[in-house]
Amino acid sequence: MGFKLKSDTKVLSPFRPIKTLMERFSTQRAGIVLAIAGVALIGLIGRTAYLQTSLRDRIATKLDRQSHYTVKMPARRGSIFDSTGQLLAGTVQTTTLFVDPKFMIDQYETRPGDSSAMERDLEKLSQLIDRDSFELLQQISQSYPSRYVELAFDVDENTDRAIRDLKLPGLGTVPASQRIYPMGSLAAHVLGGVGRDGHGIEGVELTQDKFLGGTDGNLRMMKDAARRPIDSQFDDYIPPEHGKHLVLTVDTNIQLIVERELERTVNEFGATGGEVVVLNPDDGSIIALANYPTFTPQAIEEAPIENRTNQALVKPYEPGSTIKPFIVARALEKHVTDLDDVWTINGPTWFTDYGRRITDTHGYEKLATWDVLVKSSNIGMSQLGKKMTPAMVHDGIKSFGFGRRSGLDLPGEENGLVNPLKKWTRHSLESVCQGYEMLVTPMQMARGMCVFANGGHAVIPHVVKGTLEIDGAVASTQPTTIEMESRVIAPNTADTMRRILADIPVRGTARPARSPVYNIFGKTGTAHRAVNGIYNETNYTSSFVGGAPYESPKLVIAVVIHDPSKANSHLGGVVAAPCASRILESSLEYLGIAPSPDLAPPAESLTKVLYSYTPDIYKKRAGDAVADGRD
Repeated sequence: MGFKLKSDTKVLSPFRPIKTLMERFSTQRAGIVLAIAGVALIGLIGRTAYLQTSLRDRIATKLDRQSHYTVKMPARRGSIFDSTGQLLAGTVQTTTLFVDPKFMIDQYETRPGDSSAMERDLEKLSQLIDRDSFELLQQISQSYPSRYVELAFDVDENTDRAIRDLKLPGLGTVPASQRIYPMGSLAAHVLGGVGRDGHGIEGVELTQDKFLGGTDGNLRMMKDAARRPIDSQFDDYIPPEHGKHLVLTVDTNIQLIVERELERTVNEFGATGGEVVVLNPDDGSIIALANYPTFTPQAIEEAPIENRTNQALVKPYEPGSTIKPFIVARALEKHVTDLDDVWTINGPTWFTDYGRRITDTHGYEKLATWDVLVKSSNIGMSQLGKKMTPAMVHDGIKSFGFGRRSGLDLPGEENGLVNPLKKWTRHSLESVCQGYEMLVTPMQMARGMCVFANGGHAVIPHVVKGTLEIDGAVASTQPTTIEMESRVIAPNTADTMRRILADIPVRGTARPARSPVYNIFGKTGTAHRAVNGIYNETNYTSSFVGGAPYESPKLVIAVVIHDPSKANSHLGGVVAAPCASRILESSLEYLGIAPSPDLAPPAESLTKVLYSYTPDIYKKRAGDAVADGRD
C-alpha cells in the first residue's frame, strides 16, 4: 500500500532559502558590511603593529618589573687619613630600623578588646631607640597607609636584638652604613661631615664626595607572585665600585696643638672666636686649619651653621698692619726705597697734604724703612705709599694673590676684596697702607707669607695629598705648585723681607712672642672692626702672620682673633703673636727641627739708622716680653 500526496500539497524545494536570500540581497548593504569588516581588520593589523613596535619596550619593561626586582648594592665610602696614617674618617656597618605603618596598625586593629596595646608596645620601643613615645605613635599613625617609614638610624647589635624580642608587627631592619670620626672634633672644618643621605656636607667630605662615595652596584632577582626571590643570573649582577681612600696633608699632632692654643687664646682674652692656618711654604700643603668655636663632624647636621662654617676661608676681614710687609716688598722690588732710607715721622701724629690725620701708637722722630715695618708706623707707611703711587700699591697687593681665590680644594673660599683703582678715593692710599679698605681671609694671608718663606714663589694651598693605593703607596693628586712663572718677587727681596720680619719678635711689635728656641719671623696686626659700617673702640681684629725658623722656614702661620676683650688687651702683639709662637715652637719641636742659632745683626750701614739699636739684643733669646706688643 503506497503513500500518495494530495493534489493540493506543496512541495518545498531544498534551494528555496538560497533563492530567498538572493531575492533579498542588497549590494549597498553588502558594501557597508565589507567596509566595516575591512576597517576592523585594518584596525586589528594596526593595533598588532603598534603593540609590536611602539609599545614593545613599554610592555617588556612592565613585564620585567612584574617578574623581577633590583636590589641596590651600596658602595662603601672611602676612608680619610692624615699625613701620618691616622684615621680621621671611616665607615662601619650598622642597622636602620623601619616600620610598615599599614601592616602594624591593621594588625593591632584586629586584636579584640585591647585598644591601648599599640601605645604600650611603642612605649617599650621608644625607650630602646631613645625617642618620645607620643612622637613615635604620631609618626606611625600619620604615615598610614605607607609601607615603609624609617624610625631610627645607627642601631647597634644589642638594641637590634632587644627590638626583635619585642616582636612588634611591621618592624624590620635593613643594613646601613655609618660614618665615624675617631678623632672627635679634631680637624672638623677640614673634614666636614656626611648627612643622612650619605653625601658630604662641608669640607673634604663635600669636595671629594663623588670620589669618596664610589658608585653603587645592583643585583636583579626574578620573583614569584608573592615577591619572593626565585632566581638570579650572573649577568644581572653589577658589583659596586667602592670609594677611594684619601690621604690628607694635615698632621693631626700639629692640628691638636693648633686647636689647643686657639681655644686657649680665645678664652684667655674673652674673644668671640678665631682662626689659625698652618701651611708648608714650599708647596702650600695645609698642615693644620682650625676655627673656634668648632663642631663635631659626627653630628654636623645638628651643629649651628656659624660653628660649622669654615671662617678661615669664608670670613674676610680688614687685615690692618699685617698687610704692610707686602707693600714694603713691592717698594723694594721697584727700587722706590732702600732699607736705610730715613723717614721723618715727627711724633705720633702726621697730616697728609689734604689734611687727613694719621697716628702712630708710639711717637717716633725718624724711622728707617726697615723700622717703619718693625715698629709698624702708620705714618711711615703712608709716606712710603705716597712715594709709590696708588697704582704701584694696588698692583703690589694684587700680585700676592689678594682679592682672588687661591684655588685650594676646600669649599666656600671667598675672594676677599681689593677695590679697583677707579674706586679709590683720596683717602684710599693711606687707608690701604694701614690695612683698611680691603678684605682678606686667613688663608690668603698665610699664602702671601709663603712667598717670603720660599724665596719668592706663589703656592696653591691644598689639603688632599693623594689616594691610598692597594700596596699602601700614596698616589699624588696634586700638580707641581712651585713653577718659574709663579714667581712674585725676586729671591733676594724675599730673603730681605724675611730678615726684617725676624726683627719684629726681637725689637718690634711682637716681642711678647719671641721664642727661646727658634727665630720666628712675622707681622702683627690690630685693626678696628666696623660694626654696621661704623668703627668703634670696642671691636678689633688681632692677628699675626709669620713663620719659622727664619733660617730655613718649615711652617707658615696665620692667627686671627676676633673681638678680644679690650680689658684683657686687644693688641695683635699680645693676643695673636704669642699664640702663633707657641704653635710654631711646639710644632717644630715635634717635627724634630734643630733649634735656631742666634739671629745675625743687620748690616752695619743699617744699624746706624735703626731706632734704639743695641747689638746684644739678638743674643737675648730668653723669650722675656720687654714690650707690650703694641701695633
